[in-house]
Amino acid sequence: MTVIEPAPRPAPAALPPLAARTGCVGGSPVRDILAVTARPEVINFAGGLPAPELFDREGIAAAFRDVFAETPARALQYSTTEGEPALRTGLAARMSARGLATDADDLLITTGSQQGLSLLATALLEPGDTVLVEDPCYLAALQVFGLAGARVVAVPGDRDGVDPHALEELVARERPKLFYTVPTFQNPTGRTLPADRRAAVARVAARRGVWIVEDDPYGELRYDGERVPWIASYPGAEDRTVLLGSFSKVMAPGMRLGWLRAPAAPRRACAVAKQAADLHTPTVNQLAAARCLGGLDAHVARVRDVYRARRDAMLAGLSGALPEGSTWDRPEGGMFLWARLPESYDTTALLPQVVRHDVAYVPGAPFYAGEPDRSTLRLCFVTQTPREIEEGLRRLGEGLRG
Repeated sequence: MTVIEPAPRPAPAALPPLAARTGCVGGSPVRDILAVTARPEVINFAGGLPAPELFDREGIAAAFRDVFAETPARALQYSTTEGEPALRTGLAARMSARGLATDADDLLITTGSQQGLSLLATALLEPGDTVLVEDPCYLAALQVFGLAGARVVAVPGDRDGVDPHALEELVARERPKLFYTVPTFQNPTGRTLPADRRAAVARVAARRGVWIVEDDPYGELRYDGERVPWIASYPGAEDRTVLLGSFSKVMAPGMRLGWLRAPAAPRRACAVAKQAADLHTPTVNQLAAARCLGGLDAHVARVRDVYRARRDAMLAGLSGALPEGSTWDRPEGGMFLWARLPESYDTTALLPQVVRHDVAYVPGAPFYAGEPDRSTLRLCFVTQTPREIEEGLRRLGEGLRG
């Protein structure tokens, strides 16, 4: 009997490589830290997470029940890319009441404001285009622009935010497509751009011809001082500002609802990009959120009272936790506090030592588009109670002292 040996299997051919841009953009250090510090005993100042005990669980649950009781077929059906009319109309009314005249047709509902930023990168940027950002900058924005293949240039600033004169010089020299800013309670610094600088930024955009992308996820979380109008409302910025907003910090991030308000051309381009991405944001979530709008102001007021106390608790304990010579600002709102340790400290190198004391922060270095300040760190103050904050700062002090 003849035994026929099976023919050897040929070696598989190599697969085509991933897109080069995926190798140039790393994952989020914040997400990496959260994975490392997921143990329940860790007091985590690293995340940007709203306090879950403050979610309006009953109100949101009632909204979903009403949607399914009254319009179940619509809630479970495909929707328009632009978003549910009831939600867009309610949002437009809220924005108009806050001084920025807005129609429902000015808005595109997005799956979180992060999607809005990604859609804008698709609609506005070609590989190699220049983008101007604050220094330091919201980390996920740097990821979006990096994946778009953009060249990212940081605009110098100070404790009040971006320097409009430096912005104009860079716009003239670099000819960017857009300037990205979080002017109110910025992530990571917590700072707020004053009204006179907002007006100056609008004038730069008008004179030089550049898009402004104004990201405002934290604006309703004000604890002190007077509200500063959106850059989009200043003369010169009307036809060249895209304003991003979100329900994540004032309603619930799990609903994944955001929006962008934009002039017609970029709004239409973003709608086309969204059709290619996910067709539309979940219908049922939009309809439930529209029903929550009526009670949202009262809910946000309650959240602000709690967050104000937590901010004050962190401010009260910082001097005992951070090394002598450290500096920090008092944010008027938002979720974050930015600190700078003496120059000899490297907060990235120190983090593993600090985590061993069951507390965590985010090192400042990843937030910089250019040369980082390695002595900086970001602390989130909204997720823990004042007592937990006090204990967390005690642990932080021990960890920094080694």
